[in-house]
Amino acid sequence: MQKMTTVTLIILILIGLVAGIISGLIGIGGAIIIIPSLIFFLGMSQFDAQGTSLGVMLPPIGLLAAWNYYKAGAINWKYALIIAGAFFIGGYFGSKITLEIPEALLRKIFAGILVLVALKLFLAK
Repeated sequence: MQKMTTVTLIILILIGLVAGIISGLIGIGGAIIIIPSLIFFLGMSQFDAQGTSLGVMLPPIGLLAAWNYYKAGAINWKYALIIAGAFFIGGYFGSKITLEIPEALLRKIFAGILVLVALKLFLAK
């Protein structure tokens, strides 16, 4: 585990702010911002970065952003609750599987999924 220095603290705060701003703007943050940032700026392993990103989601971090969307009538609570319940169960099984995959392969899978999603979004009409 890396020692908490002032520089590390500042990097963590910046990662959180950027992820929060991007999440509030376009609804992403964990996988796209937090995981690569922890790997590239703090030298974390893929496993540690993914686990830390999931740890970030434990408290209601999106509460204030969700509140703004709620006030604008832009939340489907039924869908959100169903997804959250499935995410809860899927996260458990996904983490069990992931911890058995070699880190180099995991990083390639992660990067490949990000590229495929980006291409799909970019090429969509």
